Amino acid sequence: MNTELDTAIDAAIAMNTEMTALIENIKEDYLNWTTRCAKGTLSEINKTMIADFNENLTYKAGSKYIKITNKRGGVWGFVVNIDNDKKFKKGDILKAAGWAAPARNFARGNILDGGYTVGWTGA
Repeated sequence: MNTELDTAIDAAIAMNTEMTALIENIKEDYLNWTTRCAKGTLSEINKTMIADFNENLTYKAGSKYIKITNKRGGVWGFVVNIDNDKKFKKGDILKAAGWAAPARNFARGNILDGGYTVGWTGA
C-alpha cells in the first residue's frame, strides 16, 4: 500500500470538495443579495440572472493557484493549490489582482480550515 499516494489522493479529494463548497457559497451569496434587492420577490429577470450567474461560475486549477472565474469574464479570486508557497498555506483564498494573478498581500480565509466569509463580488 502506497501511503504517500493515498495521502495525495485524500488531499486532492478534500480540495475538490472544499472548492465545490466555496462555489456553492458564492452562488448562495448572489441569491441572497438578489433576493434582498428584489425585496423578497424574485422577478423572472432576477431568476434568469441567478441561473446565468450559477451556470457561468467555474474554477480551473493551474500550477500554483485555482482560479475562480465567470465564463462571461471576470475573476472572483484564487485559491492557493500548493503546499510550499513562501507566504500562504494551501487553501488560502486570495483576491484577484488581475485576470492572471492574485493579490499576494494577505489571505481572505482558507477553504480547508473553514471560517471564511464569502461575497459574490469577489474575495
